[in-house]
Amino acid sequence: MKQNEYYDIIKEQLERQFTEEKDTIEQAAQYCAKSVLAKRVIHTFGCGHSQMFAMEVFYRAGGLVPVNALLIPHLALFPKAKLSTLQERVEGISGEYLDLQNTSSEDTMIIVSISGRNAGVVDMALAAKEKGMKVIALSSREFGSAVTSRHSSGKTLQQVADVLIDIKCVAGDACLSIDGMEANFCGTSTVLGMAVMESIIARTVEICVENGYIPPVYVSSNLDKGDAINAKYIQEYRTMIDCL
Repeated sequence: MKQNEYYDIIKEQLERQFTEEKDTIEQAAQYCAKSVLAKRVIHTFGCGHSQMFAMEVFYRAGGLVPVNALLIPHLALFPKAKLSTLQERVEGISGEYLDLQNTSSEDTMIIVSISGRNAGVVDMALAAKEKGMKVIALSSREFGSAVTSRHSSGKTLQQVADVLIDIKCVAGDACLSIDGMEANFCGTSTVLGMAVMESIIARTVEICVENGYIPPVYVSSNLDKGDAINAKYIQEYRTMIDCL
């Protein structure tokens, strides 16, 4: 049964993810915690489906407040999914968008792109580094090594990032096959990447507490106390978090 095969593959990949990438996840969290302790922010970015990773750790119950999701409309799957594919290959957009944000060299940038080949993510990484930020990439080494860069520098996201957390999906992401069907199906990168994003946040919070600082965390707005708590945080960080 294919659903059971998918579950077995996910279990194996997740085990590899957290065993083989424990040091890179730790380094990513150290950079993020340094930003939070400095009362600055963690920027998160992706194109197309990878915008989900930026959304996952932004403005959510249990999430760190100082997270700024860079959700560029031109790179979203709506109103036309095909446009996001075209736009993520265009240079110049990401850097210009970052210039519109409140940034500091004390900020950290997390970029998710499983292939790491397109201009949009390479541009964002280079722009963030120019501003003095540490850049963390969630990307697949296997996928990235199987493709060429679409950026004029000839570089991929994997080559530009300060920390590369290797997402343990296969090249092309789709992990299942079936007799009589040429195409593989069902990707695993979302499950793996979301787990990594939350693990970075978990360790970031822990490092802050270890250093004597209780970081601000959103409370569910569906709890009676949630709105009042969150309103205070939003007022404090709204000049640094564009989407608020």
